[in-house]
Amino acid sequence: MTLLLAAVGATGAALFELTVAPYLRIGGAQPHVVLVLGIVLTIAVGLEAGIVWAFVGGLALDVLAQRPLGSSSFALLLCVGGASILGRLLASVRPIAPVIAVPILSLLYSLVLFVALGALGSPLPLPVLDPIQAVLPSVVYDTVLAVLIGPLAISIHDRHALKERVDW
Repeated sequence: MTLLLAAVGATGAALFELTVAPYLRIGGAQPHVVLVLGIVLTIAVGLEAGIVWAFVGGLALDVLAQRPLGSSSFALLLCVGGASILGRLLASVRPIAPVIAVPILSLLYSLVLFVALGALGSPLPLPVLDPIQAVLPSVVYDTVLAVLIGPLAISIHDRHALKERVDW
């Protein structure tokens, strides 16, 4: 059931990212809602749910934005795998793990997507010659979203998770 909810949630997040998020743009920064929620889901629930989220959400982004099919899924799957690794490394500070993971993985996502779209389709027009400078405002925006969403989501999940108890 969790995997089905991840697939439906990823589709909804992709729709939100492509319809509402452009209106939430601040300067040149636009949030990557599918990415941030995928990282939070992976750290909170686990790798399987994160993989489903990344694959379905990436395909929905590609189909709705008319990008080359699989480019967003590839970038999201790499980031979800990184989130799983970082989540295990940061297990002692689990509620703030998304805050640490999102800036790193958002930069990775933007650069991988930039390379994938440049290789599979027409090159993206950049306002500046340095791609890192072009994606840095979105990385900051994603980090702010992770600060607002991440610790709360992980705390709620951990509170309601089934705890193993000894049956006597």
